[in-house]
Amino acid sequence: MGVWQLVAVGLVMFLGLVGVLVPGVPGQAIVWAAVLWWALTDMTPAAWSVLIGATALLLVNQALKPLLPHRRPRESGAPRKTLMLGGIGGIVGFFVVPVVGGIIGYVGAIYGAERLRLGSSGAGWASVRSVMRATGYAVLVELFACLLVTGAWLGTVLWG
Repeated sequence: MGVWQLVAVGLVMFLGLVGVLVPGVPGQAIVWAAVLWWALTDMTPAAWSVLIGATALLLVNQALKPLLPHRRPRESGAPRKTLMLGGIGGIVGFFVVPVVGGIIGYVGAIYGAERLRLGSSGAGWASVRSVMRATGYAVLVELFACLLVTGAWLGTVLWG
């Protein structure tokens, strides 16, 4: 597989990660389709292993969706910008501090944005709790699953 095609697959995955944060966009399906595209063109056992793992993980994520609270971003009281910053923080955090950084970055970015907006630490944490109850857990679980798939793909491309 050529370098430009790998870059294109990576960009599609990135669009899928952003799609997880935007209501109505099937971000998880986009990430999976990018892995499928890569596996069909790479045709190595490692590529197929990543595809099988991604499929299993994303199916488990779909099975968990009914158990999580539905996304109700308006009920959180936080602006959309806060939720987007949380998602971006989760994506960046995942790659800065592998795996656990996704959760830390997500919650930390929401806290930072809300602390700046509301002006106090206590109000910032209260808003984080409200955001997590209204939409955060559902977004975080889906984003984390997609980040794990993206990380597995990137690890296989770089070191596989």
